[in-house]
Parts: sequence; structure tokens; C-alpha cells
Amino acid sequence: MLKLIRLEMRKNKINLLRAVLITDVAILLLMILIAFTGIDEASDFNTYADIFEGVHIFVKVIFMIFGSVLISKLVIDEYKNNTVTVLFMYPIPRKKLIAAKLLIVSLFILITIFVSNVLISAALVGFNHYIKEAITGEVTLKLITSQVTMSALDAVYSAGIGLIPLFFGLRKKSVPATIVSAVLIASILSSDFGNFRLGNQVGVSLFLGLVGVAVAYLSIRNIEYQDVA
Repeated sequence: MLKLIRLEMRKNKINLLRAVLITDVAILLLMILIAFTGIDEASDFNTYADIFEGVHIFVKVIFMIFGSVLISKLVIDEYKNNTVTVLFMYPIPRKKLIAAKLLIVSLFILITIFVSNVLISAALVGFNHYIKEAITGEVTLKLITSQVTMSALDAVYSAGIGLIPLFFGLRKKSVPATIVSAVLIASILSSDFGNFRLGNQVGVSLFLGLVGVAVAYLSIRNIEYQDVA
């Protein structure tokens, strides 16, 4: 499977490190602009808990949308352009080929969300400590532990939720449908409904994560016998 993943990334010339770094820097600059420059005086970003939550929201939304772009490139485009028929001529089970593509997407979402949350949050703490003290409160071991745990859980849930757009994309073999559905899902999960955020509910996130895994499973379950023409 690892060899398949490497071949798939090489075939599609996937090198996302630069895009991820640029995105992380953009999120960091945005958070600095909001929290440290006073551009938004009504902002609630004045404690570390608020700042970390803001980072989690931006990171989750952006990288779930990134994931839908990857699904479009790795899977939907293959079906749309009918190049999947050539792919399935390889002496490798179809399930393994598609599973490798979806594993790339899930691992990308999981790793980027966790690492980005940790790095951006750490950068903001350093900025506040050494350059401009605008965030109140202290960074305690308890706060660090809770934020790292939250980041890890967010990453795991999002890795599953990020596969849900596959369902909409495959129905019409449509790249726009894939990306738009990801935007809608991420927006709904991250929207604040009177201090209530759907994405903060563990039960909801777990359920949607399992839905994403089910979508992936059902997409490849009978693929060996499906006519893809």
C-alpha cells in the first residue's frame, strides 16, 4: 500500500508542502492581525483559549477544503476524464488503487490539521511573549495538554469527515460538486450559532467521521465489478 501511495503521488506530481506552508503562514498572519493589531476591537480573541479556538476553526475549514481538492484531482478527475479505465488495466486490484488514493487524502487532512494547529498556536504564543503582549492569561501545562488533545481529535475526525464530499463528487463525476460540498460541510461545522458550534460536539464529529469512512467503503466495495465506462 505504501508503494502504491508513493507511485500515486509521483504520478500526479503531488507536492503539497509549499502550499501547506503558505497556508499556515497566511493563517498565522491573519490571527496576528486580528489579535495583536486591534483591527477588530470587538474581537473576542483576547485569551489563549479564544486564540487557539480561532486557529482550530481556520485550520479545519481550509484543510478540509484542501482535502476535497485532492479528492477531485485523485479520484473525480479520473472518472470524469475516463482515465480510470486505463488505471484499472494495471495488474493491481481496483480496491487497492482507489483505497490508496483515499488514504492519501485522509492522511493529508489528519497530518496537516494536527501539525498546523500545533505550529501556528506555538508561533502565536511566542509572538505574544517576545514581541507584543496582547493575549491575557498564562500557558499552563493543562491548557497545552487540552489543546494538543483537541488538535489530535480534530485531525482524526476531520480525516473521516473530509471523505464525505467523495459521495457528491462521484454521483455526478463533478469537481465543483466535490469542492462545494466540502465548503458547505466545513462552514456548517465551524459556524457559531449563539455560542454553540456544531463542530465542537464530539458526538457530531464522530458520527460524521464514521459517515465519511462509510462513504469511502461503499465507494470501493463493489468497484471490482462496476462498469466505469
